[in-house]
Amino acid sequence: MKKLFFILLINFLPAQQNWTLKQCLDYAGANHPLVKQSVVNIQKNEKKVSAAKGMLLPSADAGINHNYNFGNGINQENNRREAINTQTDNLYAQVNWELMNWRNYLNISLSKINKETSDYRMKQTANEVKMNIIRMFFTYHNSKSRLEVLETQLSGIENQIRRTEKEVEIGNRPKSDIYDIKANLGTMQEQWVSARNQRDLSRIDLLNALAITQDTLDFVMPEESLPDSDFNDSRFVRNLLEKNPAYQAIQKEIEAQQKNVEIGRSAYLPALTGSCIWSSFYNRILEKPASAFTDQIRDNKNRQISFGLSIPVFNKLQVKSNIENAKLNVINSYYDKEIIINNLTQNINSIRVQFLNAQEKYRLLEANFENQRLSFQKSEEKYKEGLMDAYTFFVVRNNWLQANYTLISSKNEVIQQTELLKVLGNK
Repeated sequence: MKKLFFILLINFLPAQQNWTLKQCLDYAGANHPLVKQSVVNIQKNEKKVSAAKGMLLPSADAGINHNYNFGNGINQENNRREAINTQTDNLYAQVNWELMNWRNYLNISLSKINKETSDYRMKQTANEVKMNIIRMFFTYHNSKSRLEVLETQLSGIENQIRRTEKEVEIGNRPKSDIYDIKANLGTMQEQWVSARNQRDLSRIDLLNALAITQDTLDFVMPEESLPDSDFNDSRFVRNLLEKNPAYQAIQKEIEAQQKNVEIGRSAYLPALTGSCIWSSFYNRILEKPASAFTDQIRDNKNRQISFGLSIPVFNKLQVKSNIENAKLNVINSYYDKEIIINNLTQNINSIRVQFLNAQEKYRLLEANFENQRLSFQKSEEKYKEGLMDAYTFFVVRNNWLQANYTLISSKNEVIQQTELLKVLGNK
C-alpha cells in the first residue's frame, strides 16, 4: 500500500511535493531498484528451499515408443531371424526414489540458511541506500541554507547601498563608504552563483540517491529539537554491531560454509534408492493379421521393483578435495567477518565522534550566535547614529548572517549523525 502511494504521488501529481527525510527513507526502502533486486534474490532463494525439499520426493515418468523395422529381424511367432517387416510399440511407467541420501537433508538446511542470508543482505542493501540518502539530504539542506544566507546578504548590500547613497547626497557620509560596500558586491555575487550551483547539484544527487528521475519533489527539514544519544554504555558499539544486518549476514554466511563442509562429507555415506517399473509391448508383422492391441498390452505387461545401495569406495580424491576446499571457505568467511566488524566499528566510532563534536560545536555556536546577534544590534544602532562607517557595519552584519548559517549546519550535522546511527542499528 505504501509503495502504491508513492507511485501515485510521483506519477499523477505534477505539482511539486514536499518530502521530509522520513518520507525519503520510506520511499527508498520500498522502491529503490537495489532493494527490489534484493527482494528478488530472497524470492529466488525461497524457490531453492522448495526445490531442495522436492529432492525428498520420488520422480515419475512414462513413455511410449512406436517403431517400424524393415528387413532382417526377429519373428516373434517363432523367435527366428528372418526377412520381416514389423511394427513394435513399447509402453513404460517408472518411479525412482532416493529413499535415503543424507546430502538431500543437508541441502535443505543449506538452502534455508541461504534464504536467511538473503534477508539480511536485503536489509543491508536498504541500509546502504538509506545512509547515502541521509548524507545527500543534509548536503542539500546545507547548500540550500548557504544560498539563503547569501541571498539575504546580497539583499542587505543592495539596500545598504541605496541608503548610503542618500546619506552621501545629504552629506552625512563620505562617498568612500559606497565604494567600500560595492567592492564586496561582485565577490558576493560570484559566491551566490557558486552556491546556487552547489544547491542544484546536491538536489540532483539526492534525487539520484532516491532513484527518482522526475523532478517534482522538494525536500523540507521540519523543526525538531536536538537528539541525544547515550554513548556511555560500554556495549554501545557491540549492540549496534549485533543488530546490523551486515554482521548478521556474515554470521549466516559462516553457517552456510560450515554446512557445505557437512555436505562434502556426506559423499562418503551410502545412498539407498528404490524404483518401480511397469512395461508392456505390442508387436505385429506388417500386412498380416495380429491380435488386438489391448490384448497384447495386457498379456505382455511386466512389473519390476528394485532397491539399490550405493557405497562410495574410491572417487579419485574428489570428495576429499571438496571437503578441504569447503573448510578453507569457512576460514575465509571468518576473515570476512573480521573485516566487516572492523569496518562497522570504524563507521560507528566515526559517527559517534562526529556526533559528539557536532553537539559540542553547536552549543558553542549557539552562545556565539547570541553574541553575534547582540553585536549586530549594537552596531546597527551605532550605524544609524553615524558612529560607525558603512563598511564596518557591512562586515558585522555579514558575520551575524554567517553565524546563523554555521549554527544551522551544525545542528544539521548533529541530526545527520543521529539518523546514520539509527540506520546502522537497524532501527
